[in-house]
Amino acid sequence: MNKTVFPAGAVGGCAVFIILLFAVEMRAQNEWNIVWDDEFNQPDGSVPDPTKWGYETGRGGWGNNELEYYTSRTNNARIEGGQLVIEANQESYGGSSYTSARMLTKGKWSWTYGRMEARIKIPRGQGIWPAFWTLGANIDSVSWPTCGEIDIMENIGKTSDQGTAHGTIHGPQSGGDYNGGSGVGGTYTLQGGATLAADFHIFAVEWTTNQIKWFVDTNLYFTATPASLPSNSTWVFTQPQFLLLNIAVGGNWPGNPDGTTLFPQQMLVDYVRVYEQTAPLRISTTQTNGGFVLSWPANIVCHLQTQTNSLASGNWSDLSRTTNPFVIAPDSNQTNVFYRLESP
Repeated sequence: MNKTVFPAGAVGGCAVFIILLFAVEMRAQNEWNIVWDDEFNQPDGSVPDPTKWGYETGRGGWGNNELEYYTSRTNNARIEGGQLVIEANQESYGGSSYTSARMLTKGKWSWTYGRMEARIKIPRGQGIWPAFWTLGANIDSVSWPTCGEIDIMENIGKTSDQGTAHGTIHGPQSGGDYNGGSGVGGTYTLQGGATLAADFHIFAVEWTTNQIKWFVDTNLYFTATPASLPSNSTWVFTQPQFLLLNIAVGGNWPGNPDGTTLFPQQMLVDYVRVYEQTAPLRISTTQTNGGFVLSWPANIVCHLQTQTNSLASGNWSDLSRTTNPFVIAPDSNQTNVFYRLESP
């Protein structure tokens, strides 16, 4: 946390100090500031925010011989308890025996470079295939795999894989399998036989020029650069990518469900956040008409909180209205007032 103290001068006849606090995520000494997020705080049973997410729907195997029919129903994607629930069910629908959801930010939000992370509790079971990933925003014009694909997290739910996260990139190659099942990537396996489905974990990539790093929680487990690619292949990760979240059922890699697979299966997503690597975060203050004006970078996702008298009390509260810049009027009660930005 960065803390800056600005002497505010005399306001209302009393010497006041405005203390500005920042709660901004930092990773590996790089300043990753949140520029987009979804905390899934809508009412229970509601649809995910349509300004952030759309759906791919239908049956068709999706290039992997998958078995599910993707829908936009709340049966398969909804908000519950401050989390996104993506649910795969065994039911007859649209000619398929299974339903699920495949959500994406395509046409709404995409980014070139950044830290993309989500806190997820994944499902499990033979034939269950959860994923958090990206595709190039130019996919409609150049097709896959030329658009590029970054698999931030994949898991195939069979018993032998339940503790392992897979991180992979796919792109164009003349011959070979960079654009197929192999890709270029690595894995991270929990210690002691633990399963990813037993608890929430943070799955992330940090994507910068000519480099992508994969993390599970705080563990860096794989790094890809153009030098990592097989011969006759191309590094295409220089263009915007959009996010996807889904549970596939069956397919070439995980195989199909069997008698051990239980339904429904749920992927619980606590949040999704996108950070950009920016110059050090700065907040500025100017004095005007006996008061003060606070301002901060417009692209950073944050909200203003306040409390009075003492930082030790810890009783921070969100302001009902926060505009940037934010005007602080003179305090007739001559009270010390503290402000901080919190992100998210």
